[in-house]
Amino acid sequence: MEPVSMLFARAFRVMTDRFHARLAERDLEPLRPAHGYAFRFLAEGPGRTAVELAAHLGVTKQAATKTVAELVDWGYVRRTAHPTDGRAQVLELTGKGRSYLRFADGLWAELEAEFAAVAGAGRHAALREALEAYLEGSEGGIRPVW
Repeated sequence: MEPVSMLFARAFRVMTDRFHARLAERDLEPLRPAHGYAFRFLAEGPGRTAVELAAHLGVTKQAATKTVAELVDWGYVRRTAHPTDGRAQVLELTGKGRSYLRFADGLWAELEAEFAAVAGAGRHAALREALEAYLEGSEGGIRPVW
């Protein structure tokens, strides 16, 4: 019998692959999971920098800067001068970035609804409740590892 942890990991990967397949159908930029995590981090609060993004993603500052450059080039993120650090820049989602995040949330909701249809409403609700209970009080979010 496969461990529950592996079932969760596989389910997450399948959902992520389906999410990216649906993105590909829409002729969008070649967004990767790291971009999605960057979107979420920038949406959580104002005044974020590339150094903070790097720490959040668990990557080097150079890797985070490359990710930011792609998002800036595609119009999802803008850089502005940092109010107190002349060397840093503040990152923020543009209107296009916020719109994309709403669109992505809709895709994730579709995938969750598909899972709920397979599992059944009661089992889906029970799984959600169990996961929320298990994660209660834990720190840290998720970040890309691929």
